[in-house]
Amino acid sequence: MSEELYRTKLAKLQKKKAGLEKKKGDEEEKAGKLRAAISRIERSITAKTSPSTLRSKQRRIESRRDKVAGCQDKIAKYEGDIAKVMSDLNDAQKHLDRAVANRQKKEDSAFKKRRGEEMRHARALTREAEKQNRLYSERLSEEFVRKLPEKIKVLFFAANPRDQEQLRLDEEVRSITQQIRLSEYRDSVELHSRWAVRTEDLLQALNEHKPRVVHFSGHGSDEDEIVFLDADGDSKPVTKEAIAAFIAVGADHVRVVFFNTCYSRAQAQAAAQHVDVAIGMNDSIDDVAARVFAAQFYSAIGFGYSVQRAFDQAKARLMLDGILEENTPELFVREGLSADEVVLVRPEQQEAA
Repeated sequence: MSEELYRTKLAKLQKKKAGLEKKKGDEEEKAGKLRAAISRIERSITAKTSPSTLRSKQRRIESRRDKVAGCQDKIAKYEGDIAKVMSDLNDAQKHLDRAVANRQKKEDSAFKKRRGEEMRHARALTREAEKQNRLYSERLSEEFVRKLPEKIKVLFFAANPRDQEQLRLDEEVRSITQQIRLSEYRDSVELHSRWAVRTEDLLQALNEHKPRVVHFSGHGSDEDEIVFLDADGDSKPVTKEAIAAFIAVGADHVRVVFFNTCYSRAQAQAAAQHVDVAIGMNDSIDDVAARVFAAQFYSAIGFGYSVQRAFDQAKARLMLDGILEENTPELFVREGLSADEVVLVRPEQQEAA
């Protein structure tokens, strides 16, 4: 019998037990009233009671005693029925517990198998990334390296409206900053953050910093919108088309756009029409997963790796940490380019310093 059938059987038995207990209670109440009536009749008998009245009252007492006995018989029967149902309930509960344990055992086994496959996949991703990096390094010309900027700027836009679930965006910035500082070419990456971002802040920050990377962190909607703040601190959704227009006007210096927001796949796909590479999420993403993925991505960038390798490392990091969201991020590349060819940091910059 399936787990669900055992649950159904348990529910029926519990309902039956409740019905029997009610019937037993009704009989006990009835017997109590009869005993009370007998007591009243007995108290009404005195030395002055006439023989005829006495006989009448004794008949009434006997009649009620017979009814009490009938109630007792029914109570005893209900108690027996309840005991039988309790036994059936115990048996059904044992079967259910066994069924649940078997299911959990199978689920645990399947989970271990899936985690094993994910770990193998993560190792395969790492090996492939290393292979691609070696191939890329062989192709990397001195002229190409010289054309890379000595420093790049990452512009981090954070929006956490008060009417939305509060995200730990400060922890995301902290993790990214820490990973950049631990990277080989840390002096080549500058992180600039803007908080409680409103739409009027976007172009101002873009003009001030002229970043190589634009990073959006916060909330997205399943209608292809990014959520910023209005004047009151509440949500102000912005359409995919508006964000694409914003990216387009900075396309002379922006190479990568990172949408670390839920449901941002369409945003990234549209942005890749204007910049070399864009990253978006094809579903909702957990706050911790978003933070871990972003931190590892910028760590790899800080080591001078290509965007493709940084993306692959970030996915592998999710798997290594047991965060089952490695398929949520997606990478989009401008037509005619390869993400392996998009390198942001000059590899020899730290060594030359």
